[in-house]
Amino acid sequence: MTMQQTTEQPSLGELFGELAAQTGTLVRKEVELARVEMTGKAKDAGRNAAIVAAGGAVVLLGTMALLAALILGLGMFVPLWASALIVGAAVTGVGAVLASKGIRAFGDIEVAPRQTMQTLEENKQWLREQANR
Repeated sequence: MTMQQTTEQPSLGELFGELAAQTGTLVRKEVELARVEMTGKAKDAGRNAAIVAAGGAVVLLGTMALLAALILGLGMFVPLWASALIVGAAVTGVGAVLASKGIRAFGDIEVAPRQTMQTLEENKQWLREQANR
């Protein structure tokens, strides 16, 4: 008596069908990962834009105070211009520091979704391995 093997191996069509289904799932997950990663980067960019805007507003106020000091100083030749000049310079300095910090922070943002790119490369290697089996 001969023993028959009861386990059937899947056909080539079934294997490709399974591979296609897994690839579709993988692509959907990669798109989701890219979306999550880019959302985080967009939040950072928005926060930095707010810092730059705040810095710009403070610089504007400082400039206005400096102009007021210049007007008072030239128009009246009294000690009030000196205090307005000191306040205006301090406000402008604070605004310049804020704007500079925000601009530098923009430079630190990496726009490319590195994590997604890395997993896509890993997935490409995995698919090659699956196809070569």
